[in-house]
Amino acid sequence: MAKASVSKLVPKVPGVAGATRRAAYSASTKRALVDVAEKLFAEKGYAATSLDAIVAGARVTKGALYHHYSGKQALFEAVFERVEQESAKRIQKALRNEKDPWRKATEGLRSFLQVVQEMRYRRIVIQDGPAVLGYERFREQEERSTYANIVEIVRATLDAGSWELDEPMLQTFSRIFFGAMSSAGESVATSDDPEAAARRVENAIGFLLAGVQSLVEKGIDMPSAFDTVELPEADESD
Repeated sequence: MAKASVSKLVPKVPGVAGATRRAAYSASTKRALVDVAEKLFAEKGYAATSLDAIVAGARVTKGALYHHYSGKQALFEAVFERVEQESAKRIQKALRNEKDPWRKATEGLRSFLQVVQEMRYRRIVIQDGPAVLGYERFREQEERSTYANIVEIVRATLDAGSWELDEPMLQTFSRIFFGAMSSAGESVATSDDPEAAARRVENAIGFLLAGVQSLVEKGIDMPSAFDTVELPEADESD
């Protein structure tokens, strides 16, 4: 008896091959749109970039664009998310290669400052992001991609001490540091001399980190949330 071929033993599923091809085409279309949009948004800015230019560059129809995105703003959000995610991965890689908490913080900071000096990040995330997405949406997207890196840095540096911090206190430190980093990133990205601005930020934050490291090395206790901070009295003779 002749052996049956493999193709005869495996049942055929109608439409699967066609569905796979359509899914692959759909994915490649979306990728082409985001690729071209990212390039144009980075070079010209959101306002000066037209949908006609995007579909022409991606070699698709406007109908194909609207099949995947509701309009230019939705496409911008997809570009914004990708730029933020790729940047966060670069910073994460710098953190992953360092075990020493102080080196981890320094390398994470340097990686972040390199990112915010890049033209695509400056134009898409810093300059156009808040205006196009709205402040709340912009901050939500930013936190989703970069906040975890900040928590990792803060956790590593604070764990170097003998302090026993609960999660709410760790999050408080992280929120403060995240706000400082966001503001610093904006100052670098919008500076006439981003490289010089980045050096100033690195020096300033490095100085603050050195202060925390000194506290750790001296074994100084951290004030609790219920301690009252004594402020110096004003000199009434002035």
